[in-house]
Amino acid sequence: MGRPPTRPIKFRDGFYIEIRNKGKNTGIKIHRDTKAQMLRTIKEYEQSKDVIIFGESKDGKWVEKEPVLHVVED
Repeated sequence: MGRPPTRPIKFRDGFYIEIRNKGKNTGIKIHRDTKAQMLRTIKEYEQSKDVIIFGESKDGKWVEKEPVLHVVED
């Protein structure tokens, strides 16, 4: 075992979403280059997973301040 990383994570420029199993607290972050690709990925996962939209990252900073939980209307 090694030492845990101490450097903060640098996000690439693009759009980020998090995909979680329904009712869980942890998930996986997914990066997409364009907003259209991000929306297509949301459509793919929205029926079976919880989708949290982090938004756009530019120069290592978030354009939107608050993540948004994407809810599917039945």
